[in-house]
Amino acid sequence: MTAGTVLAAFAIYVLMLIAFRFAHRRVLHISVMVGAMLFDIGMPFYLYMNKDWHRRLIQEGELTSYLLWTHFVLLLTLYILYVLQIQAGRKLLAGEQGVRAEHRAQGKAILLVRACVIATGALLVQHPQPGH
Repeated sequence: MTAGTVLAAFAIYVLMLIAFRFAHRRVLHISVMVGAMLFDIGMPFYLYMNKDWHRRLIQEGELTSYLLWTHFVLLLTLYILYVLQIQAGRKLLAGEQGVRAEHRAQGKAILLVRACVIATGALLVQHPQPGH
């Protein structure tokens, strides 16, 4: 990751906090949350296409890093929460009010896990070596 990608992820996180706070404004809430999910799904592809992962993971041995695997597991957890959140959100839009508490709890979990993803991602930022 780079400092720029961490800043972008943090900016999206702030938007998510705003959308969570104003969940009663459905268009804003749904637009921001779907956008954040698409951003989070696209970020690994962006990083894969723009970073020298072979050097970092294999040559520098970071593949066995606890921090890298923690980040990966948190990211998978976030994606699973997104799936559950979409399912609950669709039920809400269909009029099933009984899932409102579940949807809100999942939203809180998403915000917590995503904060951890951003934090571990920030710790994985590789600073340029002098002379490179």
